[in-house]
Amino acid sequence: MSIFVLVHGAWHGAWCWQRLTPLLEAQGHRVVAPDLLGLGDDQTPLPGVTLAAWTDQICRVLDAQAEPVILVGHSRGGLVISQVAEHRPDKIKKLVYLTAMMIENGESGLGTFGKIGPSPLQDHLVIAPDGASMTVKEVGYKPSFYGLCSDADVALAKRLCRPEPLEPSNAPMSLSARNYGRVPRLYIECLRDGAITPAMQKAMYTAQPCERVITMDTDHSPFFSAPAELARHLGAL
Repeated sequence: MSIFVLVHGAWHGAWCWQRLTPLLEAQGHRVVAPDLLGLGDDQTPLPGVTLAAWTDQICRVLDAQAEPVILVGHSRGGLVISQVAEHRPDKIKKLVYLTAMMIENGESGLGTFGKIGPSPLQDHLVIAPDGASMTVKEVGYKPSFYGLCSDADVALAKRLCRPEPLEPSNAPMSLSARNYGRVPRLYIECLRDGAITPAMQKAMYTAQPCERVITMDTDHSPFFSAPAELARHLGAL
């Protein structure tokens, strides 16, 4: 049995894993799903939220575990798990990119997003006047993130999603072959994703080959739209 550490994506919080967590636990696994600083129930002011702060936060989570973990990052969470792997390669059994940003050394999340796009999500983004955060127009939630989800799921997300700090996605990745490069990684692509499109996903896992690519015929949020299938894939790792 494994320890899973689940890192949510932009705007979301640990609440997005609420259906997946009990399914993994029913298989005998242990699950740790924190709110990243400034998101979910965490009240850290967004101007102080950085990729380095998120990295330190998840490194502390890994340090508290008795054995190496399977570290899963969804969407923008891919930036976090990559950087954590650079700092704690020996604490990670496997990296799992769940339709996630898998960025090369020296690149940033938003920079890469612009290069490998276009994404329909870009039409729905709203940058705060102070430039510190961004939100999603209400009309963009379902087509971008929850295309196969119920109206109740969309309503829940609209209620719980919070402004996303911009600094983490603008920060350049600092990755090395010696650390990050030696951690086994796999990619779960989602073929009906309206945020990180299948073409964008393929561009990333082609540029940084993974030991395995798992394909799901789901939207951007398989933890809602296909939790049982996702749990099967993860539980088999």
